[in-house]
Amino acid sequence: MPASPTECLVSVDLETAGPVPGRYSMLSLGACLVDDPTTTFYVELKPLVEDAVPAALEVSGLSMGELARTGAEPAAAMRSFADWVAASVPPGQRPVFVGFNASFDWMFAAEYFDRFGIENPFGHSALDIKAYRMGQSGSSWAETSMEHLSALFLGGRPLSHNALDDARDQAELFRAIRDEGRRRYEGRGHD
Repeated sequence: MPASPTECLVSVDLETAGPVPGRYSMLSLGACLVDDPTTTFYVELKPLVEDAVPAALEVSGLSMGELARTGAEPAAAMRSFADWVAASVPPGQRPVFVGFNASFDWMFAAEYFDRFGIENPFGHSALDIKAYRMGQSGSSWAETSMEHLSALFLGGRPLSHNALDDARDQAELFRAIRDEGRRRYEGRGHD
């Protein structure tokens, strides 16, 4: 079960001011290549709207007021991210968005790319680590929680909710799950 030479997995994590794009803003975005987590991207963004869920801000530790002053303009941030993806993914390889609860992170990223007229380098799909684990191991959805998977693959450490740190942790988690699957596959006598 070798990795495809035509795909480059990119771990993406973001922090937001609430649960859905449009009503709430993306506040930070972090990314790294799954197989080279030293190749990274990180940006904090100016909020697009003022609405925020206090619990979301508490989790991330980000301040709407501070980001309004110091954050990058969202259009420029997303252009920089698209440029980073283009520069970081080897020629001839397709970038694949990898996330933990990828549907959440991808919908914000897709909304921002679309809003600012920037082509989404990942297209209209994302690889979800939770679903990957469930399908690979036959586990229940509950057994794909970060608490459960961290105990198995990350020494029990929780996510920090810094988007770049979490992207790196997600990359480590994905590699461990993928490697476990490869060992299981090879153990069955497949080439």
